[in-house]
Amino acid sequence: MTEIITFGNFKGGVGKTTNATQVAYELSKRNNKTLLMDLDPQANATNILLKTKANVDGELGHFKASLMSAVEQENLELSIINIQSNLDLMGSAPDFALFPRFMEQKFEKYVDRVQYLSTLIKPVAEKYDYVIIDIPPTISLITDAALYASDWCLVIMQTQQQSLDGAIGFIDYMQNDIVDKYHAPNLDVIGILAVLITPRAPVDQMTLSKASDYFGEKNILSTTIHNMARIKRYGITGITTNDQYDKKVFAVYKKITDEILERIGH
Repeated sequence: MTEIITFGNFKGGVGKTTNATQVAYELSKRNNKTLLMDLDPQANATNILLKTKANVDGELGHFKASLMSAVEQENLELSIINIQSNLDLMGSAPDFALFPRFMEQKFEKYVDRVQYLSTLIKPVAEKYDYVIIDIPPTISLITDAALYASDWCLVIMQTQQQSLDGAIGFIDYMQNDIVDKYHAPNLDVIGILAVLITPRAPVDQMTLSKASDYFGEKNILSTTIHNMARIKRYGITGITTNDQYDKKVFAVYKKITDEILERIGH
């Protein structure tokens, strides 16, 4: 049974893309057939994984069609390429920003626009064990459609007030709009993954404490992400497997992935 997991927060720059790509990479290493769906027109996850593919086999990735074109043709497989064993990418591009306009022309009711992408995702998702979705940090049809199609959401929160506010707003939005208004059939929250901007700094610890008080300690993942330079470097180089610094990153995401799977009952 496929599990579809969206990584989200309404605050930009909190590490959604980084964590989505790393968890997808870790899942694939465990012999799980994994698809990363990049639904952000900025295409940062796409860029990271295309560079990762070049690291793996020395080849550049070529899509048969852009994601927007694949939606228009009602065949999302056209925008999928293989990155490495057990890891595929549904790559985004700037033209996916036209998705809301295309849906306006296709459906009069907003709820129909929200639900449509799920019908395209379903036959593709059935071929995978896990589908990880990266979304833009905005209230938009893209975000609504991704959350509607998802079984789970992992909320990424940096230890700063704006990111905490974004996480609170994001979870409220999921409940009030995606579940209550649009009747998402499966959506539930895995928990909050905290990204420590400066470990042991008083402000970061205070924000983490406030998040624990607000959401409940059991809803905060026990593993936190520290500010590791190697993770930032992956945005430039793609994921690498060269040295001890890579191994440190993989060790952290092994723990995070273990906890995610435990929380969703796997």
